[in-house]
Amino acid sequence: MPAYNAEKTLAMTYSDIPKDLVDKIILVDDKSKDKTVEEAQKLGVKIVLHSQNLGYGANQKTCYKEALGEGADIVVMLHPDYQYDPTLLPYIISPIENSECDCVLGSRILSKETIKAGMPWYKYVGNRVLTIIENLVLSEKLSEYHTGYRAYSRKLLENVPFEVNSNNFVFDTEIIIQIIAQKLDIKEIPIPTRYFKDASSIDFLHSIEYGVGILARLIYYIIWKTTGIQLFKIKYAT
Repeated sequence: MPAYNAEKTLAMTYSDIPKDLVDKIILVDDKSKDKTVEEAQKLGVKIVLHSQNLGYGANQKTCYKEALGEGADIVVMLHPDYQYDPTLLPYIISPIENSECDCVLGSRILSKETIKAGMPWYKYVGNRVLTIIENLVLSEKLSEYHTGYRAYSRKLLENVPFEVNSNNFVFDTEIIIQIIAQKLDIKEIPIPTRYFKDASSIDFLHSIEYGVGILARLIYYIIWKTTGIQLFKIKYAT
């Protein structure tokens, strides 16, 4: 769980995780300003602390390295803000357990309840527009690229060079581009979400910045596909 200021929602998220399916729960705290760490200590999860705020992408990097170090065969990223339903964990991991794919994305769009659940209109429109562009560039048919509920196989994380990716939110798209570049299989399952005051959310200006970052990564990908040149430390394979 990549955590930042999740004090109010962490316990709810943890309580809904099917413990019989999980060998280890790891929380990486990105220098929260609230009592996230104190709440995590009450739950008995493994806690890893960043000495300074490094960003969402950097948090994920630490999460995945720690999970691999613990010997994980399947690694699930679940935000501790209770926006995604932890009880659906069996459906997230099943395709990887059955060797159907190396990556599972929990899609808010496939649930068809995104707007009713309270997703801001500008996020929904941005999600749809960016996904259309991403599918065109990457020759895919994914319903969305921006979910925060994901599962990866150990093989994937050991072969995709995610360590060189952005430390910010665009990390989520960069790793999917890397997965596609390596021709690893991706599967989606519908995931309903909750939008409420304490659930984490990017504001409008940061959403614009995120969208521009994604478009830039798509341009880098096109250049790599057509010339073989990898720009700005972006790596598509080890």
